[in-house]
Amino acid sequence: MSPKLEQTAAAILTHLGDKVALVPSVCGELTYEVAAENLVHVCTALRDEPDLAFEMLVDVCGVDYMDYGKVEWATRQSSGKGFSRGVEPGEAHPGNTDERRFAVVYHLLSISRNVRVRLRVFAGNARVPMVETVTGVWSSANWFEREAFDLFGILFKGHPDLRRILTDYGFIGHPFRKDFPLIGNVEVRYDPEKGRVIYQPVSIEPRTLVPRVIRDDHRYEVNTKESGGNG
Repeated sequence: MSPKLEQTAAAILTHLGDKVALVPSVCGELTYEVAAENLVHVCTALRDEPDLAFEMLVDVCGVDYMDYGKVEWATRQSSGKGFSRGVEPGEAHPGNTDERRFAVVYHLLSISRNVRVRLRVFAGNARVPMVETVTGVWSSANWFEREAFDLFGILFKGHPDLRRILTDYGFIGHPFRKDFPLIGNVEVRYDPEKGRVIYQPVSIEPRTLVPRVIRDDHRYEVNTKESGGNG
């Protein structure tokens, strides 16, 4: 961790204490978990304290942790072996519960100090995931929170205009949830007899996808033995 990040971590500990919990990082970044009831207080302090000064909210995104840690493919390294990379399905992470299924992640930037930090807050009950809006802290959260609501179904209490932003009017479901069907629920087409676009059940046949995921990227490993020269 760089000296600047160490100073930032010390300042966060001073101002926020037990209201935040440091999340271990393999790439030397600062990520903190925050309880939902402390979110607005923590965000306000991160913005207003002079030795923190996170003036800019870069992004807000949702996360669905359903079946997190459950491995069905050998994905440590990318390969062209296709279905031979399949493994026996394992158990999901033991920390997975309905209360910790959906999370909201906030990416913050201090322009004056050139430092970044990340916050994660779990949205509670998976049937009605909800956290407080931070539009009163950073106005840029408005559209970001609408996107997380649209794609994940996470509600933001106190948001001034919480409605869908990417999907169509009358869209059913939230397409970034892990239990949302990959082919969707409905499709649209033009009906020449009715003279308008109509909705109908999807006609695409389901197909098995082989994920090509690299879970560990050597570019972010610290003091790797394999790194040599400037390449």
